[in-house]
Amino acid sequence: MILKALRKNRTITIKYYENGMFQTCSGRVSNLNLSEQTLSLMDEQQKIYSIRLSGIKDIQSR
Repeated sequence: MILKALRKNRTITIKYYENGMFQTCSGRVSNLNLSEQTLSLMDEQQKIYSIRLSGIKDIQSR
């Protein structure tokens, strides 16, 4: 179900843990690296966030 949401070319919101802190990020998926198990998300200001798949708690499509 998670990978199905990532496949669509829409803006998504990801809630995840990083360094013990709960964070939220919105944007479009720019890269999914399964060997490193990371997801790159580009927000509206063209800033890229790298998120570990193991830290993801929730994904919402808009």
